[in-house]
Amino acid sequence: MKILTIDDQQLILLSVEKRLTELGYEVFTANSGQSGIAAIDTFDPDMVIVDINMPDLSGIEVIQHIRIVRKLDIPILVMSGNTNEKTILESYNLGIDDYMKKPVSLDEMVARINRILGNNFIQLYTETNIETKIIGKYGVGVVIPCYNEENRLSRALFKDFIDKNVGYHLCFVNDGSTDNTLAVLEKLREGNEENISIFNCEKNGGKAEAVRQGIQYLTKREAFDYIGYLDADLSTDFSDFDDLVKTIGSSDYKIVSGSRITRMGANIAKESARKLISKTINLIIQTILGMPFKDTQCGAKIMDQEVASLMFEKKFITKWLFDVEIFMRMRKHYGKKVVKKYICEQPLKRWVHVDDSKLSMKDSVRIVGQLGQIALYYK
Repeated sequence: MKILTIDDQQLILLSVEKRLTELGYEVFTANSGQSGIAAIDTFDPDMVIVDINMPDLSGIEVIQHIRIVRKLDIPILVMSGNTNEKTILESYNLGIDDYMKKPVSLDEMVARINRILGNNFIQLYTETNIETKIIGKYGVGVVIPCYNEENRLSRALFKDFIDKNVGYHLCFVNDGSTDNTLAVLEKLREGNEENISIFNCEKNGGKAEAVRQGIQYLTKREAFDYIGYLDADLSTDFSDFDDLVKTIGSSDYKIVSGSRITRMGANIAKESARKLISKTINLIIQTILGMPFKDTQCGAKIMDQEVASLMFEKKFITKWLFDVEIFMRMRKHYGKKVVKKYICEQPLKRWVHVDDSKLSMKDSVRIVGQLGQIALYYK
């Protein structure tokens, strides 16, 4: 049997195609509504799986073409992050067979296809014991800067996340490491070439430039819904980062930034000396920004495409305080009053200081001078 899958996110298409092909289906993928409509004639599918929110033609328009223009009765399964009740009802009124709301597991997708088509592929699937994968609502690119991370990089955690979550792409930036970090990253990428990329910088340029290079690479590579960055030591874990994505996806925020503010029920562990220095620095940062953000320096942030393109276009003037510079650039571009509505600080459930951190106490003292530079530069 032949299945046509239409979605503007290449990461989702690849995962769906791989799973259905493993089960014996013949699969054709289209990354736009227009190309999907064209494929109906050339591929002659027995079933269509379609997303709703696509840039050229929406999924509703594709369904209208199939049911009204072509008058075809082939089964249609909608798989979309659009949870608007009016859209769902319109889809059913047009004659779809099922509507799956993302996030959803590939297991459930297979089960629903099996129910619609009346096939026995679900038994074959169950016997394969393949790990459950979750199709998220969005395509998300994540930059992970790495400098001499050979002994700290948890390959198992990164691989496990990619294996179980469809829609995420991890871009590791090797920032001129002098150890075997690059070899470790290449090993991690084996078998996950579509979901993991490596951007290699021959010389060490600092975290700010590593993140900037990675984000520029992702904005040119694919039309991700959101792009963010995360520390390689996973001091912020993936579940918290996924929560940041859910927040930005269900709001009008342009940046959602993790915050290590201690609160009830959260596991936020810092060294006492670092904690005191952090509080002092944060007070200085709030004064410079003129805005009440309490933890600009958390290494976990997610943003929309517009912010990713604009805020990371030019080099930062500091190597470590680029997070403050992002907020200053946001304020300059959107205005102080508006930008407060565009940035959200979201408390993390867990953040742990990892031993062997690159930022020493001496570096912390230098930060005060760099903050003075930022204040003058963005005045």
